[in-house]
Amino acid sequence: MNDAIIDPTTAGLFLDQIYIALGGRQLFMMSLAIPPGEVVTVMGPSGSGKSTLLAMIGGFLDPAFTAAGQILLNGNDLSQLPAKDRRVGILFQDNLLFPHLSVAGNLMFAVPAAIKGRAARRALADAALSEVGLDGFGDRDPATLSGGQRARVALMRVLVSQPRALLLDEPFSKLDADLRDQVRRLVFDKATERQLPILLVTHDQADAEAAGGPVEVIGGS
Repeated sequence: MNDAIIDPTTAGLFLDQIYIALGGRQLFMMSLAIPPGEVVTVMGPSGSGKSTLLAMIGGFLDPAFTAAGQILLNGNDLSQLPAKDRRVGILFQDNLLFPHLSVAGNLMFAVPAAIKGRAARRALADAALSEVGLDGFGDRDPATLSGGQRARVALMRVLVSQPRALLLDEPFSKLDADLRDQVRRLVFDKATERQLPILLVTHDQADAEAAGGPVEVIGGS
């Protein structure tokens, strides 16, 4: 597996000897170092443990799994922190927009609690929509958006939460080929602009090639 050198004083996301098993069967053990603004891809078939790895990092691993190892983000050990305190953003295969909230309401839901006042929170939401070409979409129902528009809203909802790392759980897999390339580029561009360490899990070689960074393969025979 990856021979990453773990330096806890360095900015970025570091996985040190991460071990995950299910029912006594080891899925994998790995170490990874992801500097700010770079993408590392973990590839493997369904059932290899890709999404399980993200769940461990995010702090919502199913207790059916056995896990060990250290997760460091910008020098802070996340291993024992609850999910809400980890400041790790994640994009899933489904955009998971709340149907009972407007587009702006979805973004405002993610704005950190430290930002007080509806007007200030709405201003952040509107600025985020403008950043991805969705000016004036704030009052729209998410159901009226196209697939590409929903993907952009989902991305900005994660980013307005001010994460310190971004996890990507095959978020492009349900998009058609043309749209997949556009959304992929947008996600990587916006995350790298913010100098976030980015961990992508996928089974699609094209995703890994677009990411352009190191690739770790798990679940091989």
